Amino acid sequence: MKKLLLILLVTVMVMGTFVGCGKNDATDGAVDSDRGGSVDIGIILPTKEEPRWVQDEARFREALKGTDHRVEILFSQGDSAREKQNVETLIAKGIKVLIITPHDGAAAAAAVKAAKEEGITVISYDRLVTGTDAVDYYITFNSVSVGEAQGQFLVDQLSGGTGENLYLFAGAATDNNAFLFFEGAWNVLQPKIADGTFVVMNSPKAVEFKNKAVLTRDEMGEIIEQITTDWKPEVAKSRAESHITAAPPSGKTFVLAPNDGTARAIFDQFNKEAGIEIFITGQDAEIPSIQYIIDGKQSMTVLKDVRDLVAGAIGTAVDVLEGNKVETNATYNNGVIDVKAKDIQVITVTKDNVKEKIIESGYYDASEFTGL
Repeated sequence: MKKLLLILLVTVMVMGTFVGCGKNDATDGAVDSDRGGSVDIGIILPTKEEPRWVQDEARFREALKGTDHRVEILFSQGDSAREKQNVETLIAKGIKVLIITPHDGAAAAAAVKAAKEEGITVISYDRLVTGTDAVDYYITFNSVSVGEAQGQFLVDQLSGGTGENLYLFAGAATDNNAFLFFEGAWNVLQPKIADGTFVVMNSPKAVEFKNKAVLTRDEMGEIIEQITTDWKPEVAKSRAESHITAAPPSGKTFVLAPNDGTARAIFDQFNKEAGIEIFITGQDAEIPSIQYIIDGKQSMTVLKDVRDLVAGAIGTAVDVLEGNKVETNATYNNGVIDVKAKDIQVITVTKDNVKEKIIESGYYDASEFTGL
């Protein structure tokens, strides 16, 4: 009997070891260093539920093939508490560099402070952690330029008339980038709103502030509160439905959609209306939206080549680990300090240049699409 119990105990211990090493362990990690030992670079992405972040994970994996540094990727699944747990998990594994895309920029401050107190270099990736001095570097696409590209596209589609219908939508009010995207779009759209070329149909606050070329953070917040999609297609769909009901579109209809997932959801709602021609923006160059562009549905997307963003983040992390000087080209204020940053260039993609920018550049394979 004792021998049998000993065999069962050993079996349970062995099975437990294999389970703990699984690729889909309890931390929901995309794990590159799960064979034991310390981790050099910890990467935390906000959710697996948005195609954008799954895309980033894949690009990180590809980029990391060329480094000897041990890396672990975790997802926070849109939960700041889980995000903090992920940081603590990585601290326990001995990371020297943390690359983090916060779910909520302000809520992540405590988590990155804990990392910084352990002597870990903190790199904000794509979204800025705000309200703390515990951020060393910020790797980002110039978010203001993304909004400006979206706004400029809409302006370029004008044909000289006035009173054109403009519907505004924005990202999540918890995301600092949403404010920067909107700021960029407002820079371009505001003069055309002020002179009556565009008439904002779905934001009384935007109408109230139409003569202000530069909005305060609070004023942008008041507009975003009326037009937020929370970065969720289902929220975008619901909000579009309600805005269409309150202010039905007609003729040429211009739509500032903040990203590709929300753009598709918003387009699908507007496309149910008869007799309108829709011009709608996006960003992230998600595969479904590239197909929408090829099919003449979504009008444009802003390609933020994640390969370049990932290269900037990994390059910065490796420079830190190897004691090299980190080159930066910008700074962003996070409410406490000016964070040194690497700005990455963005590209406007339309039906006219989609083959060149997406296929010929190697960003996606042509086999992903029909109608090319």
